[in-house]
Amino acid sequence: CTALSQKKEAAMPVTSSRLPGFFKKSVEERRTTVCDLAGLNDEEREAVAAAGELSDEAADRIIENVIGTYSLPLGVATNFIIDGKHYVVPMALEEPSVVAAASNMAKRCHARGGFTSDCTPPVMIGQIQVCRLKIDAQVARNAILANKTKLIEMANSVDPILVKFGGGCRDVEARVLETDAGTMLIVHLLVDCRDAMGANAVNTMCETIGPEVGELCKGVVVLKIISNLAVHRLARVNGVFTAKELSTSGDEEEGRSIINGILDAYAFAKADPFRAATNNKGVMNAISPIAVATGQDWRAVEAGCHSYASYKHGRVAPFVAWSRNGDGDLVGYIEMPAPVGLIGGAARVHPCARACVKLLGVKTATELGTVLAAAGIAQNLGALRALATVGIQQGHMKLHAKNLAVQAGAASAEVDAVVARATASGRVTAASIKAALDAERSGLPVPPQ
Repeated sequence: CTALSQKKEAAMPVTSSRLPGFFKKSVEERRTTVCDLAGLNDEEREAVAAAGELSDEAADRIIENVIGTYSLPLGVATNFIIDGKHYVVPMALEEPSVVAAASNMAKRCHARGGFTSDCTPPVMIGQIQVCRLKIDAQVARNAILANKTKLIEMANSVDPILVKFGGGCRDVEARVLETDAGTMLIVHLLVDCRDAMGANAVNTMCETIGPEVGELCKGVVVLKIISNLAVHRLARVNGVFTAKELSTSGDEEEGRSIINGILDAYAFAKADPFRAATNNKGVMNAISPIAVATGQDWRAVEAGCHSYASYKHGRVAPFVAWSRNGDGDLVGYIEMPAPVGLIGGAARVHPCARACVKLLGVKTATELGTVLAAAGIAQNLGALRALATVGIQQGHMKLHAKNLAVQAGAASAEVDAVVARATASGRVTAASIKAALDAERSGLPVPPQ
């Protein structure tokens, strides 16, 4: 975590996340709008405009055996208000409808003031595995706890910069674990990583005190590694949606009916692991793309979210809990591990990731975690609302239509006209797109909608 000494870029949230008609603008117009809002400099604007591409030299410094780079579309979700601050949220992904759904649902959370958060400190767990104990496991555990102060001091000695910035090893825990390979003692270091994700710092601390742990336990130390089940580093976010906001036309009765459908869908996911798995994939549809765009270890975020739901509930369970409050509003709540950072890693190395962090305007890793969590609620609501009303495919296929047109063989100049024809026919499918392409090339009139 020596990178903690690096000076942070100035980051300010946008003044407003409401961008009416944004989707109607050209790519260049959208890019100019958000770059102006976030105050990106010329270098950062170029990083976004360059399709997020790395030079061969930069890519070769990040991973091994580089042969090129791979691009994803970079979009922004609008309308997010979290703890009274506006955010334009960058997302890098290939799936249509995700950005639109997140933006739409975030807009429906304004009547009660937007999303609110209550997060825990950024504490990660480092694990030290001790096998083949030569003394009683409980005696070994007591030896670790009796030397806790010494172990904490040893751990903190290897990262004085982290300690200087208010982080460092906070506590040491130990538990006896019965396994197929015999009784083990598992030692946990609880490390406040501040604005770093913390993998390097935690792993170094574990490796540093490993020999001392082995000596105290009279056992063989094997693994010394961070855990992605970050139960102490949680983003907790709440969103309240009124019946009027959830309706299509402001009809509160319709909104109450939609709320009933969403709660029915949630009850299904809560009771059934097959539905819960798909439900949770939809939540990650928003969380992972933000992690990708901002240079996070999105695999660690996904591993943490999926394992935490099982850890907390003892089964496969929905990430987002839905309920109705006393005013009849729909309430969404998520509690998820947020092992993210603004110091080190791709967030510092990748020029587009740096630009996305600045565009987002977050000042701490904890704040970034709240954005991930709020987006997860919004995306889950978008899916459940669609499922409970018109079905998921209507909106998804409408936004997927341009991809289908290209797959059908439409040239760039034909795509919009083909999509318009297929949409006018009332159903967007691969077959209707192909028929629309044939009709467009034959000069047939567009059917009335």
